[in-house]
Amino acid sequence: MAHANLKYLIFLVMLVVVVVLAGLAIMYQDELLKNAFGILALGIFLFIIYKYDLVIQLLDYERAVVYRFGKVNRVGGPGWVIIIPIMESFHKVDLRVKTFDVPKQEVVTKDGVEVIIDAIIYLKVKKDNQSVVNSVIEVEDYSKAAQLFVTSSLRDVIGSMSLSDVISNIEIINAKIKENLEHISKDWGLNVESVELSDVQLPEAIVTAMHEEKAAVQQKLARMEKALAHKAEIEAVKEATAHLDDKALAYYYIRAIENMSKNKGSKIFFPAEFSRLAESFSGSDMMTGKNKASAAPSSGKNAYYKEMLKSYIDSSVKKAKVKSKGKKN
Repeated sequence: MAHANLKYLIFLVMLVVVVVLAGLAIMYQDELLKNAFGILALGIFLFIIYKYDLVIQLLDYERAVVYRFGKVNRVGGPGWVIIIPIMESFHKVDLRVKTFDVPKQEVVTKDGVEVIIDAIIYLKVKKDNQSVVNSVIEVEDYSKAAQLFVTSSLRDVIGSMSLSDVISNIEIINAKIKENLEHISKDWGLNVESVELSDVQLPEAIVTAMHEEKAAVQQKLARMEKALAHKAEIEAVKEATAHLDDKALAYYYIRAIENMSKNKGSKIFFPAEFSRLAESFSGSDMMTGKNKASAAPSSGKNAYYKEMLKSYIDSSVKKAKVKSKGKKN
């Protein structure tokens, strides 16, 4: 915009000059005839100013490759650069970092899975004059060339890897493609800032299978933890009951039966071991004299258990009678 304004300003100034000269020409016709060659030259000069760029203005991040008769003559900028009309032409170069979005590519991995890859390229032209020249004369369009090369490089690199390797080695893939692009563009005067895979889209069936596999692993771990907890509980009970004698076990046995009988509709069946246990508590006459002598020291405890067992049986009989009466009514 600044260059165009400068161009039109020069043209307007010269146009004013021409108008002034035309007015003077009417007043001094005889003198003009004598200076016809000069007027013609001035007209040609005005046409050249309008048709060609005599002065171009370049910003700090711009450079101009100036050709003279088709051959590179110099690199101009930043600032004002004078271009000789007809003899010289120029090509502007932008030195800022450029971002190029590589079109999404469908790539087949080594294990036959089709994935969609989206990549971004960051590159710029180096500031030295030779690099600026090379970015123009060594490649027709470095941005398009870089995009096409990354597209083909993606197919080569990802096609040689399995799906799991692609997912877990994104950074390695980025570094590999960047290295390949730097190798191919080393004579283009470019500095490859970065190549990034911005998106890797997996087939929906693969994503679902991965989620199910993850859920199965979590369930397996939960079951293992539950089994270990149950094992620890069994070990604790085993250790706690290791020091219990027969009387303690009998006590807990009776307590368990009592708790069961509290539920409505419960029926208690006494096993044969229970009868023998009752006999041992009651100190029956079936015991031999020797056994009675040995049981004497613990007669107090036996009386306690006998009384507890009798109370439990009486309670059970009463409950049974009440239930039978209720059914008859």
